[in-house]
Amino acid sequence: MTFPWPDGYRAAASFTFDVDAESCVLAHDPSAASRMSLMSHQAYGPRVGVPRLLRVLRRQGVRATFFVPGFTADTYPDMVRAIVDDGHEVAHHGYLHEQTRGMDARTEARAIDRGLAALERLGIRPTGYRAPWWEMNWHTPRLLIERGFRYDSSLLDDDVPYRLREEQGKPGATLVEIPVHWGLDDWEQYAFYPGWTGSGVIESPRKACGMWREEAAAYHAEGGCYVLTSHPFLSGRPARSAALEGLIEAVRGMAGMWVTTLAEIAEHTERVVNEVRTVRRIDAPELSEDGERRLVG
Repeated sequence: MTFPWPDGYRAAASFTFDVDAESCVLAHDPSAASRMSLMSHQAYGPRVGVPRLLRVLRRQGVRATFFVPGFTADTYPDMVRAIVDDGHEVAHHGYLHEQTRGMDARTEARAIDRGLAALERLGIRPTGYRAPWWEMNWHTPRLLIERGFRYDSSLLDDDVPYRLREEQGKPGATLVEIPVHWGLDDWEQYAFYPGWTGSGVIESPRKACGMWREEAAAYHAEGGCYVLTSHPFLSGRPARSAALEGLIEAVRGMAGMWVTTLAEIAEHTERVVNEVRTVRRIDAPELSEDGERRLVG
C-alpha cells in the first residue's frame, strides 16, 4: 500500500539541519572548552554555516527544519531568530545534545524541559523533536507526548511516517514518527576532528551528494519520505553547501515531490493515517540449565 500523500504528490522530502554547534562536543567532554581550535570548528556552524545555508534555501524557495539544542539557542539567539525570520521550522534537539542512551526518564525529562525553556525564551514552542545522536529510550515517546510534541524524527525503521503508540501495549496518545537513517546524514561523510571524532576519511561533496541524490530518486520511485540530516558546521562549508544546493534543486525538480518541513509532514500524517504502531522491544535470549531459551529482561 502506498502512503497517501496530498493530492498531486507521490513522495515527500525534507531538508533538516542539526545546529549542534559547541553542544555536542561539550556533552561528550566538558573539558573540550579549553580546546580553542576544536571549539572554533563547532562555532563555524552558527557563525558562517547557518547564514550560508539560509541563503541557499532562500534561492531554492525551500522551507527546512532546524533542530536546535537549547544550549545553542542560549548561545546564539540571533542566529535562531534569523532562521525563524526566514520562515523555517525550529524543532527541539535536547539542551546540551545530551548522551541520552540509557538515561532514566526523570533525567531525560529535565533535559527536554530545559531545552524547551531555552526555545521558549525566544518565543518558540516546538512541535518536533530529534533525540541527540538519534538515541531514543523506550520511555522517550511518553515524555514527548506529555509535553505536547506532535512528532519525533529519531527512529530508523521505515521509509514513510507512521503513528507511534507511547508505550508497548499501552493504549493512549500517539506521536508521529518520521524515520531517518545514517546513509542520509552528513556526519558519516564529513565529520572529522583529530582526537575527537571521525575516521579521518573526509568524502568529497560530489560523492556524498551523488549518493544522496540516488537515495532521493529511490524514495521518489517508492513513494517514500526522504529526510536528509545535515550539520551547519559540516555542510555549511563552501564546496559542500554548493553541492547541497545542487541536490536540493534536483530533488525539487522530481515530478510530484513534496518538499516541505517535518512539521507539515507530521500534520498531514495525523490527518491521513489511522493505524497506530507499537514498536516491539526485543530482548536478548539466554539459555537456561535445561537448554531452553529464555528472554532476558
